[in-house]
Amino acid sequence: MTMKLNWDESVLVATIDRPERRNAIDQQTLLELANALDESVLRKTRVVIITGTAPAFCSGADLSGVRETEFTDALHKFLIQLATLPSVTIAAIAGPALGAGAQIAMSCDLRVATSQSVIGVPAARLGLVVNHWTVERLARECSWPVARAMLLAARNYSGAELANLGSVHRLGDLEVAISWANEISLLAPLSIAGHKAALNASSRAPEFDQLVQSARDRAWASNDVEEGRSAFVEKRQAKFKGE
Repeated sequence: MTMKLNWDESVLVATIDRPERRNAIDQQTLLELANALDESVLRKTRVVIITGTAPAFCSGADLSGVRETEFTDALHKFLIQLATLPSVTIAAIAGPALGAGAQIAMSCDLRVATSQSVIGVPAARLGLVVNHWTVERLARECSWPVARAMLLAARNYSGAELANLGSVHRLGDLEVAISWANEISLLAPLSIAGHKAALNASSRAPEFDQLVQSARDRAWASNDVEEGRSAFVEKRQAKFKGE
């Protein structure tokens, strides 16, 4: 096993556990991550945190024993799965998040990082080219200027720098991420799923349109709408069930 999974009622902490490889991900790691996301849907998990065992979040791709095209295809499939998961995803970054590690971090909805963490896509130092989806995602999450510096100049950014730019949402360690995840887990899951689908939608990605409309319809027709209104009137914490 290359992963450690810690489940509670609403939050999954998925830890890449290959410290001897600085948590570089291989085909097996991607498979285990994908399976964990599938299980999180079955369990109706509200928030998924992805992190890595010290000393790194994920130092990139481990291509030993596999053709590069096989790995990149599997990675792309996983990134799409991560980005379209109905629950909230948080990257808890401590240490390097480079190459594939940065791609995973940017495919998460939210990012918590320590100030000294290093995030970047050094493909230009290796003669590689990342796919268009990654370029688009980097630009969306970090801005075009930062994406240009990462991809054209192989520029790395610290957690503190990206926090100043808004690409890292909170500075801190895994405990900070878990605390935030517990707060988020109390929010309405169908509202989150609808908003997430809309945020993912793009004029260049019309295939998301149906997902957006379906998520909106489900949220508006749910019992959670009435629960949210009642809780507001009664001045209490709403108990959302995602139904």
